[in-house]
Amino acid sequence: MSAKDLPNGGPRLIDRYLLRLLLWPLAACLGVTVIALLLERILRLLDVLSQSSARFGYVAQLAANLVPHYLGLALPVAFFVALFIVIVKLSDGSEIDALLASGQSLERIAAPFVAVGVLLSVFSIIVFGYMQPYSRYAYRAVMHAAINAGWNGRLAGGAFIDDKGSLLTADSADIAGQRLTRVFIRRLDAKGQEEIITAASADLKMDPDGKTITMDLRDGRRIAHDAYGTYRNLAFTSLTTQTPLSAAAVLLRDRGGDERELTMGELRREAQSPDPVVSKGTLLSEFYGRLARAAFLPFLPLLAFPLGLASKRGNRAPGLIMAGLLLLAFQHSLLLGQGMAKAGKAAAFPAIWVPFAVFAALSVWLFVGSRTRPGDTPVSRLVRRINNLVTRALRLLPQPKKRQAA
Repeated sequence: MSAKDLPNGGPRLIDRYLLRLLLWPLAACLGVTVIALLLERILRLLDVLSQSSARFGYVAQLAANLVPHYLGLALPVAFFVALFIVIVKLSDGSEIDALLASGQSLERIAAPFVAVGVLLSVFSIIVFGYMQPYSRYAYRAVMHAAINAGWNGRLAGGAFIDDKGSLLTADSADIAGQRLTRVFIRRLDAKGQEEIITAASADLKMDPDGKTITMDLRDGRRIAHDAYGTYRNLAFTSLTTQTPLSAAAVLLRDRGGDERELTMGELRREAQSPDPVVSKGTLLSEFYGRLARAAFLPFLPLLAFPLGLASKRGNRAPGLIMAGLLLLAFQHSLLLGQGMAKAGKAAAFPAIWVPFAVFAALSVWLFVGSRTRPGDTPVSRLVRRINNLVTRALRLLPQPKKRQAA
């Protein structure tokens, strides 16, 4: 029985089957990629904020604000990898051959995947166009607050605490970070005069109010101005002084100083404004760049089908490598176009949409070329030639001699 003889529910059943195959690989690839990127960034944030009070709270806020950024980065890669997995699975099980033999065209098989690409394109517009600008500004606000939040009364050896003109460092510290050796302090006194204190050792203790740190310094010197305005060098065996813990500073500017902090609507309005916050080329390149990254998602199934069908058992790496190179080339071509538009070396529209048109046309060309002979495309033939050359080169290498049997 051919596909034309199937009832109306037949094609819908095939669509549900194909979408069910795609759902879990897509969710798994997206989740793994975002989590891996977040974990790497969290480790760097912990290192940067190691001297900040309540650093774990800051790291949690920063990581939460990074989710839209990494979600936008991981979405096209995760979608393509999931497509590749599903297509290879269908090819290995000869399900593609069965569908084609039943009268289904390759366009009909790819239709539900293209529909998913359209939905992901809309989702990408929401992420790139509206979630990322707010989360980027929130990330910078939290980072600014964390860096300017003072410190918690602990110091690692060799670290510097620079807080509103006051500098504190020590050569070494104990595990708790509250007993220091070879201490150096530079700060301003109550009259605004510079004061320098050095000590052989010091004990730090946070006061009960949580606003100041008491330092018990031993065996050191204090250099400061006296009442006559001249420097005095005072040697001491014991000196107790206090240092305030500063509150987090507010962000110095409002959202919108960077084009990446503007939503799609704000980019459009600023580009039409006679006095934009940044150059018109920068605004339009950012606007077109977001649209192009989202609009390319429906073309990924057209690229994944010929490469996936060309990847037979034991020969899947070349297809994935070729796809990865094409995606990287597309991403970097958009970045190059944006850079040229920002520098005023090219108009924003052709700088973004010409690379998009080239890669979209390449995807359509590869897909159309594989309709009659699925998997047989110029790219797959190039991959096979490279594999043959590598195989021949390996055969020319001297082979290790086999041990003779006793």
